Amino acid sequence: MHMAKEKRLPDLIVKSRPTPDETGCVLHVTPQAVGWTHVGFAVYRLAEGQILHYDTADREACLVFVSGRGAVRAGRMAWPEVGQRMNPFDGAPHAVYVPPQTAVRLEAITAVEVAVCTAPGRGTYPPRLIGPDDVAVEVRGAGVTERCVRHILPETAPADGLLVVEVITPAGRWSSWPPHKHDRHDPPCETALEETYYYRIRPQQGFAIQRVYTADGVLDATLTVRDGETVLVPRGYHPVAAPPGYDVYYLNVMAGPVRQWRIQFDPEHEWQR
Repeated sequence: MHMAKEKRLPDLIVKSRPTPDETGCVLHVTPQAVGWTHVGFAVYRLAEGQILHYDTADREACLVFVSGRGAVRAGRMAWPEVGQRMNPFDGAPHAVYVPPQTAVRLEAITAVEVAVCTAPGRGTYPPRLIGPDDVAVEVRGAGVTERCVRHILPETAPADGLLVVEVITPAGRWSSWPPHKHDRHDPPCETALEETYYYRIRPQQGFAIQRVYTADGVLDATLTVRDGETVLVPRGYHPVAAPPGYDVYYLNVMAGPVRQWRIQFDPEHEWQR
């Protein structure tokens, strides 16, 4: 009997630490560590009164308040209270855009979970606050594919390279559907974008299912993703399913040579658009 050659799949799930380090960091993805060029991602969980000092160096950053409230200073700009939701399912977020070569100080007013999304930057734009009123909310899909998309840093908003978006997928529904990809530099038909998915699950003991696959089958992974984990999407199609009883939140960070989101659907499933 002919046996298919076993393929060694890359490790696409990055788990959070069970307890934060001294800076509050529970998860850190660097481009160097995963063989990428553009996207970096980190999550900090700060206790009330804890202070995070962060320097953007040669990268731009978008600090997304996943939950909690804090006082933020970025360079010469300061905001005494950023954030209002206490969990990521409860409304649009606050975020702070920070250019390269900028020192950031974040003091937690309540317990805070903040995601730091980064990409190479040129320093084109100054620091700014992104409030819930600045976040366009879109209902995408219908029926079992209906989900809520929150555009934190879309390509129409000022940034050098970053694209940042949140998606809420209610229990029993699918998102990132039909399966699409953005791994080929062929604008305007398709743009090459590295991408991370950071997950929160409600209730926390649940999970999501994400498939990451290429048409040639060289990459074909079906992942069980738990609360607080991050999925790396280096290439290929990448749909998500929320099991019955468990709402799924994910925060997407994308960046590549061109700051445009141009995708191609899996032709086998494009009929469902």
